[in-house]
Amino acid sequence: MPTPAEQFSTSLIRHASEFGVDLSNEHVALLRRYYDLVMAWTPRLHLVGPCSAEEFATRHVLESLLLLKHLPASAPVVDIGSGAGLPIIPCLIVRSDIRAILVESSKKKTVFLKEALRLIPNPARAQVEDSRFEEMAPPASDFLTCRALDRFGSLLPAMLAWPGPETTFLLYVGSELKEQIEGRLVEIALELVPGSERRYLIRGRRPDK
Repeated sequence: MPTPAEQFSTSLIRHASEFGVDLSNEHVALLRRYYDLVMAWTPRLHLVGPCSAEEFATRHVLESLLLLKHLPASAPVVDIGSGAGLPIIPCLIVRSDIRAILVESSKKKTVFLKEALRLIPNPARAQVEDSRFEEMAPPASDFLTCRALDRFGSLLPAMLAWPGPETTFLLYVGSELKEQIEGRLVEIALELVPGSERRYLIRGRRPDK
């Protein structure tokens, strides 16, 4: 019987095209190491909820990689509430040009994130900030992403006001938050996450004042 890590790799390869992702053998190997690391740390830190290897491949990793089509070469990204490193660490593994700042308020999870960043090509292009986003100055960044918006619902107005005016938001949302965000952003593009009926990746910017 295949091991969970083998099931993860097989699912990545099988479903990558559904998410518009082209993965090399090296990408699959690095993402598998990332999966192993998350699974090793989750019993202590509760990084992700219970899920099969196949579900981790599709719902966590491939869903995260939907960002890539929106990120130009050498894009600087800030990831709010990084937690397990989703969505940005899979993106950093697959795209060696992206630069990122991972903002995470849990000190224990920042230790994990620093360990996980050792997997990416040229780790110096990413750094971890041990802070709540609202307690730090916004870094220079063209893009802001967040996959943990369910945890930040009450902070949504502050998050949308936090970065510079030219920042493009790339946010993973359910139906309820989608309606709130659509009323606050302009130049909106909406993508239904493959395999989901009510989960979206939404791209937009704040309206000019």
